[in-house]
Amino acid sequence: MRIGSGWDIHRLEEGATLVLGGVVIPSAKGLVAHSDGDVLIHAIIDAILGALAKGDIGTHFPDTDPRFKGASSVDLLDHVVTKLLPPYSIGNIDTTIILKEPKLRPHVDSIRYSLADLLEVPIDHVSVKAKTAEGLLGELGTGDAIEAHATVLLTIKG
Repeated sequence: MRIGSGWDIHRLEEGATLVLGGVVIPSAKGLVAHSDGDVLIHAIIDAILGALAKGDIGTHFPDTDPRFKGASSVDLLDHVVTKLLPPYSIGNIDTTIILKEPKLRPHVDSIRYSLADLLEVPIDHVSVKAKTAEGLLGELGTGDAIEAHATVLLTIKG
């Protein structure tokens, strides 16, 4: 077994699209990033890469590379899962999203199902928790940023 943790943070901006775990979430503010900015998938990619001791998301998909401008984070995750993960598979994943608005409770199950599908694991192996910064912590508290944490357990296939 191998364990990895990942973290990511992005600014939020009026009129941009908010994508979390591959799911578009209705919101007045969305993510500002080089790719589509899916902060949750970025944290998961970092957790997987960390567990494999293969660097981080910036090592594999640098924001200085024009090939990744506007890239789908789902595609980046697919590359990691199909090309870098074997011979391991996901045992389980635990994630936390910190965001003031919108409330994510109505979207958590959709995000879990999306991630389970992308990671090719049963739904009960994917945890997604949503928290607020309760008005604290600078841009997180004012609703101008979003943060995600992920922990992954990898096991050998078979």
